[in-house]
Amino acid sequence: MEPWHHRAVITPDPHDLADLVRDLHADGTPWLPAGSGSRLHWGPPVPDTDLVVSTRSMNRILDHAVGDFTVTVEAGTPLRELQEALHRENQWLTVDWPWGSDADGTGAGTVGGLVARGLAGGLRQRYLGVRDQLIGIGLLRADGVAARAGGKVVKNVAGYDLMRLFTGSWGSLGLITEVTLRTSPQPPERRGLLLQGELEPLDQLRRWLLRSSLTPELIDWWSPPLAALAGAEPQPALLLGLASVSEAALRAQCQEIRGQAEGLGLRSQPLDPERLEALRAVALGRPEPGGWLLRLGVLPARSSSLLAERALRDLPVVLGAGSGLGDCWAPAQLPAYRVEELRRCCVSRGGVLTVLQQPAGCQVPAWDDVPSRALIETVKAQFDPKQQLARGRLPGVRDRPLP
Repeated sequence: MEPWHHRAVITPDPHDLADLVRDLHADGTPWLPAGSGSRLHWGPPVPDTDLVVSTRSMNRILDHAVGDFTVTVEAGTPLRELQEALHRENQWLTVDWPWGSDADGTGAGTVGGLVARGLAGGLRQRYLGVRDQLIGIGLLRADGVAARAGGKVVKNVAGYDLMRLFTGSWGSLGLITEVTLRTSPQPPERRGLLLQGELEPLDQLRRWLLRSSLTPELIDWWSPPLAALAGAEPQPALLLGLASVSEAALRAQCQEIRGQAEGLGLRSQPLDPERLEALRAVALGRPEPGGWLLRLGVLPARSSSLLAERALRDLPVVLGAGSGLGDCWAPAQLPAYRVEELRRCCVSRGGVLTVLQQPAGCQVPAWDDVPSRALIETVKAQFDPKQQLARGRLPGVRDRPLP
């Protein structure tokens, strides 16, 4: 069943898209930009009466400059198809599959959706987030006027940074139609480590890793329930992913890390590439219909103390040890007050909590107002003066009942 069933959906031909948007603007019709619609239910609710405009027919890879390590695609291109095409050239886009995807990227959604959500996983430890891979963007404003920012080469671009403004905008500022992204060579060698023990020595190891000259692809905190889901001991854990052009260099890095871990009384389990990917797949989660999905963010130095909180005692959590960003999920039976308690825990640690998915009947705001709310609303008014786009989904502005 389509994730956007019961909604009016238009998937226009690319040549008709601008005319459609201009007509919607002239009529003042509310509408919601979308790609495949796989995560349309995430975040604040939108009225069922709002029209969905999908970019699924805009699904071409327009240009892959292999030697320049850039690729330009239409926004409706499935992320899985893009990664498969890049893999044939021994390259990849250095981003994680979104939460809820299969291990092979099935259900990962579109490239435009990835940029619009702006959510990054553990790979940002080494490669930063999706906005840092974005070097060019094409879009349609709410009035149907086409705009473009950035370029097709990796360089600094002067002027208004529409790329970062639209990354994580949730479709509230315009419709992304095209993106140019930085690609990277595929590392020929990968290894991993699963380290377990008490939180304090694990945090000491985390701090040592971040200060060292080592550059793991990911350093993820795992809560005991997540470790148990993966068949490991139900204890806190750090999952490390390492990549290099040299197998000898990887062996030396793993040996150095294991020696440091043993000195702290931690257990270490070496992981071959297949086992590492299997564990990472566990952390992608399995969506439970009607359950909770929460995006956590805290100051990295306070991430270990968050894992010790009562509010997370029985929940699977994956949290970037260097970024403080991660995911937590729970069945629908989890009471809403536990989510509010967890939000307070994040805020007290200099962070935020975003409710991506919640059970029917619950009304926990997807996000709270941020101090820059007035500025955000001013930007929204400039891009969408009629307030037509993604109503109620302006990041940083607490969602309230819509008219």
